[in-house]
Amino acid sequence: MSGALARHHPGTEVEDITVEFRDDGTNRRARLGLQYSSGTGPATVFVKGADPGHKELVKLTSGLFHEPRLFLSDVALPLEHPIVYAAAIDEVAEEFILVMEDLTARGADPRDATRPLTVEQAAQGIRGLARLHSRFWGERCTAEPGLRWLEHFQPWPGMEAAPLHVAFEAIGDSATPTITALTGETLFNRLWASYIRTLARAPQTLLHGDPHIGNTYVTTDGDVGFLDWQVVRRGNWSLDVGYFLQGALTTDDRRANERDLLGEYRAALALPAGELPSSDEVWLRYRASAAHGLALWLATSSAGEAWQRPDIAVALAKRYCAAYEDLDTPAALDEIGGDGARGN
Repeated sequence: MSGALARHHPGTEVEDITVEFRDDGTNRRARLGLQYSSGTGPATVFVKGADPGHKELVKLTSGLFHEPRLFLSDVALPLEHPIVYAAAIDEVAEEFILVMEDLTARGADPRDATRPLTVEQAAQGIRGLARLHSRFWGERCTAEPGLRWLEHFQPWPGMEAAPLHVAFEAIGDSATPTITALTGETLFNRLWASYIRTLARAPQTLLHGDPHIGNTYVTTDGDVGFLDWQVVRRGNWSLDVGYFLQGALTTDDRRANERDLLGEYRAALALPAGELPSSDEVWLRYRASAAHGLALWLATSSAGEAWQRPDIAVALAKRYCAAYEDLDTPAALDEIGGDGARGN
């Protein structure tokens, strides 16, 4: 631990470590308390590592080493995110470890679907994503030596096996006839996979890849940060923007403010005029992006407690169902060239 902290706290020697909190899920996670024999450093750190029981799932859907590889790259990310003191990868043993700041130690407020963001907080998050996307837009991403390993976002197999009837029962009235008409083949192999494939056929950038509200936090000065970079990818900006906005706000707030918030995003993109997407393109690709949130959170809701707390999964599934209906996502997918979006 002394070595892990050395870059940020040179000369500090850790004398004792205690496990203050442990919360294992798809990864092993713990908050550790630190005592020092010399120097100063954080009183607590947050540590994350691979969980043996979930390695295959993480490799399939996220990428086991993407997050530690990102922070080993020394590429600066121009938005609020946790400090990573150290990262290490053992590819042979399929293990990694991240030693990060304990966000609660600086008063940050981690959020989830039961505690949605305000419209102004969502605007802060959107501006942060715009800074990230601008920095790595187009050739800026592929030209960055530390990011040459970055993969395109691609659909993964097996989602169609999700028992959607379980999710439809859980979300109740949000399962409108349009939603309940979706089969696993239509939702996952046509709508969702079709949208995901469009991400490689449009302007590219570095994507957080998983910016749902459960991977956000609010700082004491009102900024919104993003944690859990395990799904970091290269692809079109719309995945991050749509997935974030449609899940982070209540449905009423999203409906009333999404166009203005997309305007905030576009205005915050520090790009030459020739690279800046038009307002119409932003709206169109945002509409199409609801396919991603709908697919992921219906699948999660159908899994009971296996992947996420049911109250969180159901709340998010309801929001993405409403967005899918409101935005006519299949029509948007047809317009941007999604293959088989309507199942024909």
